[in-house]
Amino acid sequence: MTKLALISVSDKRGLNVLGPRLVALGWTLLSTGGTARALADEGCEVVAVGDHTGFPEILDGRVKTLHPRVFAGILAAPVADHLSQLSEHGIPPIDLVVVNLYPFRETVARAEVGLAEAVEQIDIGGPSLIRAAAKNHARVTVVVDPADYPALLAELAAGAPSEATRQRLAVKAFAHTAAYDAAISAALPRLLGGADADSTPAAVAEELLSGERRGLRYGENPHQWGMLVRRPGATGLAGASQIQGKELSYNNLGDATGAWRLVWDLPAAGVAVIKHANPCGVGLADDMAEAFRIARATDPLSAFGGVIAANRPVDGAFAAAVVEQFAEVVVAPGFDRAALETFAAKKNLRVLEASPAAPTGTVIRDVDGGLLLQQRDAGWQGEERRVATERAPTADESAALELAWRVVKHVGSNAIVVGAADRILGIGAGQMSRVDAAKIAVAKALEHGHDLSGSVAASDAFFPFPDGVESLHAAGVRAVIQPGGSIKDPEVIATCNALGIAMVLTGRRHFRH
Repeated sequence: MTKLALISVSDKRGLNVLGPRLVALGWTLLSTGGTARALADEGCEVVAVGDHTGFPEILDGRVKTLHPRVFAGILAAPVADHLSQLSEHGIPPIDLVVVNLYPFRETVARAEVGLAEAVEQIDIGGPSLIRAAAKNHARVTVVVDPADYPALLAELAAGAPSEATRQRLAVKAFAHTAAYDAAISAALPRLLGGADADSTPAAVAEELLSGERRGLRYGENPHQWGMLVRRPGATGLAGASQIQGKELSYNNLGDATGAWRLVWDLPAAGVAVIKHANPCGVGLADDMAEAFRIARATDPLSAFGGVIAANRPVDGAFAAAVVEQFAEVVVAPGFDRAALETFAAKKNLRVLEASPAAPTGTVIRDVDGGLLLQQRDAGWQGEERRVATERAPTADESAALELAWRVVKHVGSNAIVVGAADRILGIGAGQMSRVDAAKIAVAKALEHGHDLSGSVAASDAFFPFPDGVESLHAAGVRAVIQPGGSIKDPEVIATCNALGIAMVLTGRRHFRH
């Protein structure tokens, strides 16, 4: 008896090779609709599923493979009782199932698509066939990806797919159907006029299940594995083009993401330097080389070996300034020829070209036994800028406060940032005490020779006591921006009034833990 292969695919890549080779190896092909026509066009003799089952396709093709003669042929385990039942009912076993699903994801990616069109791309028979074959992988080989055709054909030519191959393909098949279901549950809320699909838990599941998986050299440390999961059509750092340099690591991508998000939060053209997940320098200037020099000057010691991001295309002068020191990664929206030629001299330097960071998304962290998910801290819409003190900030102070406030959002809590209108002067990150964060920001600024007279400060959350603003004032800070919301706000504001500090309240904190 010839072996039966059921083939029903939306993605017809490789079908022109697969069909004829299977026929040449003595397989009988069962197929439906467009797949059957495509195989016939390649000169393959095809048995229509309707002829195999004795039941025609109905309901505009919605019901064609959903029949006991098909599913019994797939689900019969390689045991005597099952095989005798097949023989009793005259059902031939199906040993190979090649199926991939309707293009639902591609359909809903079109902005103009409506609910009715999307619903028609929800496959019913396909997932059932795949799951049945994957469940019975002890006997049946299931293939969902045309990229697996060459290896499959090689094993068939040598006899039969190995157990390891059937197991690998079954795991891939279950991931294929899981990702498909996740795509449907992620898109339907938007199509039905409900929640934005990008913000639903199902969208997160789809991203994890269906994204392209790329192994990294290792995780945070060499004894940990690392992986990047890149969603289809990814932008930002996940979709960046690596122009040169060593393979990206887990830490490289983490720091580069932090730097990239920060520079797109800046109020003007600028450069940021990130080290160990925290900013160590930020500078604003239309000339990117000058912006980098300003950013590096914040903390030159910490900038060594950091990740550098620019929010404007960069030129040879920028590249020349960067290669004067050791850096791990440079990321920008574009590079001119002179910049690329200069960077080429540093062959290990990772150079990435990326599109602007997306302001939305979901943050995922693990806890023992589960996951924590939250909406990303996206931006500044809805925030107030309320002057709480007797003195209002000057125009220069207001510009400096806006820069410091946008940077402090990207600093690990508790966070204090001290700065001027075009640069950050000192950063205190990740402290258990806010007053300690203030002291560290001041100490770092003074360590690198920055004059804090007339500077400003930003705090990512409220000051619980007046001691924080007192220490900042002693260093020369003359204006502060913070969310407010402490029961001690009146006392803190009174202290600012007594010291002549202008204080602006935003009404929104920006913790980053």
